[in-house]
Amino acid sequence: MTSGKSKIDTNGLTAGEAQLRLAADGLNELPRKASRSAFKIVGEVLREPMLALLLAGGVAYLVLGDLTEALILLSFALFSITLTVVQETRTEHLLEALRDLSAPRAMVIRDGERLRIAGREVVQGDLLVLEQGDRVAADALLLEAHDFQADESLLTGEALPVHKKVGPAEAAHRPGGDGQPYIYSGSLVTRGSGLACAVATGALSEIGKIGQSLATLDPEPPRLRTETARIVKWSAIGGSAVAVLVVALYGLMRGDWMQAILAGIATGMSLLPEEFPVVLTIFMAMGAWRIGKVRVLTRRSAAIETLGSATVLCTDKTGTLTENRMAVSQVWLASGKIAEIRAGSETPDQFHAILETSILASAAVPVDPMEVALHATAPPMPTDYHNVHSYGLRPDLLAMSNVWKGANLKGGYVIAAKGAPEAIASLCRLAPAALRRMTAAVDAMAAQGIRVLGVASAQTTDKRWAKSQRDYKFKLVGLVGL
Repeated sequence: MTSGKSKIDTNGLTAGEAQLRLAADGLNELPRKASRSAFKIVGEVLREPMLALLLAGGVAYLVLGDLTEALILLSFALFSITLTVVQETRTEHLLEALRDLSAPRAMVIRDGERLRIAGREVVQGDLLVLEQGDRVAADALLLEAHDFQADESLLTGEALPVHKKVGPAEAAHRPGGDGQPYIYSGSLVTRGSGLACAVATGALSEIGKIGQSLATLDPEPPRLRTETARIVKWSAIGGSAVAVLVVALYGLMRGDWMQAILAGIATGMSLLPEEFPVVLTIFMAMGAWRIGKVRVLTRRSAAIETLGSATVLCTDKTGTLTENRMAVSQVWLASGKIAEIRAGSETPDQFHAILETSILASAAVPVDPMEVALHATAPPMPTDYHNVHSYGLRPDLLAMSNVWKGANLKGGYVIAAKGAPEAIASLCRLAPAALRRMTAAVDAMAAQGIRVLGVASAQTTDKRWAKSQRDYKFKLVGLVGL
């Protein structure tokens, strides 16, 4: 088990010190732009060139006295504005609710007592008490660690958790990699427990630096907006030139300058493409509304055009194309028997033992998607079993084990292990023939895109725990494919 401890003041900060630091450093939250009000969204919509053209056309028809045409154009414009404002205002409210929902709470030690506070109130120097399933509220240096693993995919994109251990403070450190003493804001504790001292909050944390970097990006205007602005510009120049020419010729030839001006306006309006803004503005708003029905938030309707013009889609793996959830799909026994596992179907009795062993080798309250899948498939864990010892993953042995005591074990202990197939094979000291059979099964599963875990078990009556998992006589139970 990876663990460690360093000398610390277990009383943590005092309430007064925490308030002073909070006032000096600010709240522990990412810098973000002010939410867009309905009035701001209306202003942004009115600056769209095609919509401005639509409104200008409606006003011009009012000036000319053509009430029918004016009402048609202005009605379309009002409908487009209303639909866009309702859609984007709703999205802003949902995004704000998501931000509040995602804000982690933190267990800290202040004045010698453990307190559960909002993550935004954590300050530098706070002692963070971390357990499996907690979201880390600030960048922190580990002071105590017991088989500690963290999912840093929010920062690195890597779905596999990394191991942490107590170590000296380092001048330079970055997320990712095993054996570091630092944990980072936004990461998830997937295994173990620990105590850490917050060293950076808010914009000074690693995730805060990413947020600040993204805020400096200057997004390019959508191509459709650029093209429509160009059309509006040349239509306005062409229509104005023709209108001026008509006014001049009409006035010079007939002498009635008032009629000449009206004739010029009418001619200029006839050259403007009023249908373009009707189609483009309404269809963009309708597109945002339609994808909103399938729970896709569109902050700005212009994003619909950007999405529609994409020719190549580059994606990451877990959590992007998938839901970051796993499911057991196959089990293979050391005897060579194999079974397909399907959701809602009953697993044959002869495969229950490997599923039971796999959850005994997992956390009792799972957080890791793999262990969640194992618990969802396996029968319930025996209520009289108690976890008395654990061995965590190590770089030289990618397997973990839990030691259990149960009433039916008659004073003995059962040890359940799971991990990489090659690590389990090493623990079981497989003979060459058995190793070849297992390797063939692993290759067959891997060829189907299945992630493979080896499962093994051992028994002991010795209450003095061995220093390493290798000291026990494990027996291969089988493989689990997810």
